[in-house]
Amino acid sequence: MDSIDSLVKIVEESKYIVFFGGAGTSTDSGIKDFRGKEGLYKTLYKGYKPEEILSIDFFNCHREIFSEYVKEKMSIENIKPNKGHYALLELEKMGKLKAIITQNIDNLHQESGSKNVIELHGTLKDWYCLKCGKRDTKEFKCECGGVVRPKVTLYGEMLDETVTYRAIGEIEKADTLIVSGTSLTVYPAANYITYFKGKNLVIINEDFTGYDAHATLAIKGNFSEVLDKLVKKLKKN
Repeated sequence: MDSIDSLVKIVEESKYIVFFGGAGTSTDSGIKDFRGKEGLYKTLYKGYKPEEILSIDFFNCHREIFSEYVKEKMSIENIKPNKGHYALLELEKMGKLKAIITQNIDNLHQESGSKNVIELHGTLKDWYCLKCGKRDTKEFKCECGGVVRPKVTLYGEMLDETVTYRAIGEIEKADTLIVSGTSLTVYPAANYITYFKGKNLVIINEDFTGYDAHATLAIKGNFSEVLDKLVKKLKKN
């Protein structure tokens, strides 16, 4: 039995699947990951490390450079979901997938049509004025003169507790947890996997992770390719 067939069997026998994804789930949509070989963190921007630019302290002191970096390096305009996102939607329609937990801020899971999406770090589709509260789906200049920022968690900020508890609650209910597109090295998000007490831990990733040895099934492969093959085989059965 090959790895896809093994995954098909796991999904068919599961009643409550939760998906946990990272930047690698969006690379086939044209969005660069952060820590990969060609990742955003590999190059400086105007002399600054990307991790520094994406911090709350940098935002407060250098908003213009922050804004330029987001526009140039992290734009989600004209970005479309890939076949992996649509495969997750199909699993949801089948009644198998109950929740998607993502570290991404690109809104692609919602764009594909998935309903129960938990965004651990917020989204670049939500910008708001700190002074008057006005909101928009992209960066804007507020008439009140207030500072506008994206509703994302920057380095140096705490994750939203409500979102955190919701994610943990879904993981605790899962009988199968599928993890993909993440190195599982970024905390506190990576620690969420420790809350899983279900039967099957499945890891789908281009590179090996520190949790592979603990997985029921570890597939070294591309997120969108593997998920697409999975759904096609499920529909044939």
